[in-house]
Amino acid sequence: MNAPLPDVPDVRVVGLPQLTSGFDLVHRLDLPMHLKVHGALEPMVGERLADLAEAVSLNGRGGAHFPFAKKLRAVAKSAIRRGVRPVVVVNGSEGEPACRKDTVLLCRAPHLILDGALLAAEALGARQLAIAVTRDSTEASMREALAERGLSDRRGRGLRARVVRTPERMVSGEASSVVRAVNGGPSLPPGRKVRASDSGVAGAPTLLSNAETFAQLAVAARLGPHRYCNTGLTDEPGTTMLTVSGSVGRPTVLEVPIGTPLRYVMELCGAPPMPQAVLSGGYHGNWIDGLTAQGAIISRKALATAGGALGAGALLPIGPDTCPLGESLRVVNWLAAETAGQCGPCKLGLPAAAAGFSEVLGGGGPTSLEAVRQVTQAVRGRGACKHPDGSVRFIQSALQVFTDDLAAHVLSGGCGRPTQGVLPLPAPGYEEEGVPSGEKVAVDWTLCEGHGVCAELIPELIRLGPDGYPAVADATVPMHLRGRAQRAVRRCPALALRLEATATEQPAPTRRVLPRGGG
Repeated sequence: MNAPLPDVPDVRVVGLPQLTSGFDLVHRLDLPMHLKVHGALEPMVGERLADLAEAVSLNGRGGAHFPFAKKLRAVAKSAIRRGVRPVVVVNGSEGEPACRKDTVLLCRAPHLILDGALLAAEALGARQLAIAVTRDSTEASMREALAERGLSDRRGRGLRARVVRTPERMVSGEASSVVRAVNGGPSLPPGRKVRASDSGVAGAPTLLSNAETFAQLAVAARLGPHRYCNTGLTDEPGTTMLTVSGSVGRPTVLEVPIGTPLRYVMELCGAPPMPQAVLSGGYHGNWIDGLTAQGAIISRKALATAGGALGAGALLPIGPDTCPLGESLRVVNWLAAETAGQCGPCKLGLPAAAAGFSEVLGGGGPTSLEAVRQVTQAVRGRGACKHPDGSVRFIQSALQVFTDDLAAHVLSGGCGRPTQGVLPLPAPGYEEEGVPSGEKVAVDWTLCEGHGVCAELIPELIRLGPDGYPAVADATVPMHLRGRAQRAVRRCPALALRLEATATEQPAPTRRVLPRGGG
């Protein structure tokens, strides 16, 4: 199977829509339709906006669930202390194959996201707004939305706004990767932990949050705390967006009140009546066994109590006819290939864990199982970013939940069921969008005349400076931008642009397969 999810799956709503209001009228809410559906929005001063976010218990919806009010106040405090203008960044980078809820909002309700981002920018006194996206569809929608509002990246405007394209990779959505991409660098974690609220885009305090979070902020600002909190749970009010795939009739994005029974969500999407398990929180999340899932509800705290995780809102049930460990192995191999290659736990540990996991499923016996456990323990907590920890969490969860199947593989060489590939992964060849091309854009300054054609064709890599001449990012051209970079080279009127090879990197160490004798 292994069919990647469509950019914009079917959308369904449980109860009254908030984020998805108007979806039954048009496919995409342009600015006039957005105003008809949601109405105008009044700006708020900084402390009032923080109080609103606190009153509705608004947490980030990208997976970390960090309190938005706390982040907003931290950015404001840092900006005042340093005497600099902060920056607002919308993280719409959705590189996980099982997640599409942010893509749906970016494509169908872009102005709701912009409402929240502009509210925050106005409250903080920010003069720069960046929207990071991963797909052609989201990039086109957000560029159109900025144009509908008369926003651009030109100097002299009260607020400069731009769209930044990032590769469709797991590591591209991490906050530090997004900041690095907005700064003109590669979409990779920098390998050091620096809070964006202290030093983010161009070293300025940066408010970076997930696309759904900004949309939720806009809804709360219109409804007010009392009406917003009428939906959902007392300690987790409002609605949330979910992406449901796996063993279902068709992939679906849903808006549901927090507190909705997980069983009802599964039934609504056509999942088996009693799945073997439900993967909660996506490929950095946890498995919940089928029986426990029957009594769980959609809530960050409730899913954690059940052994799962809400994460970025991805839910993936698997039916009784497929091997759960075989399904997990496919994901583990993909996670190992998604390494940023910047630290040993990620570059060496994850491939070793994947090889060991495969050996266990191939009948490697108890020694191979113990070796996998040793590797995952060694990787955990030692990575330069969150990818190793999330990947190890997925592996350990599979080993803990599918104990009967694990025993069958370890002791008997298999469970007797095929691996049907129900967990979505990218289509073959997607790696071209996630790896650098090995080339950089270079300018011959003796020829450049400042025509600006290059900045129009590849704004992700080239921007016009104050003097009207191009400022080129010192970064390798990603494969998904290589065609446009070549076009910019060909169309330069002064023949001043070229692509040149970057310095050759040292070859990566050969992957070692775990020995049968242990770690």
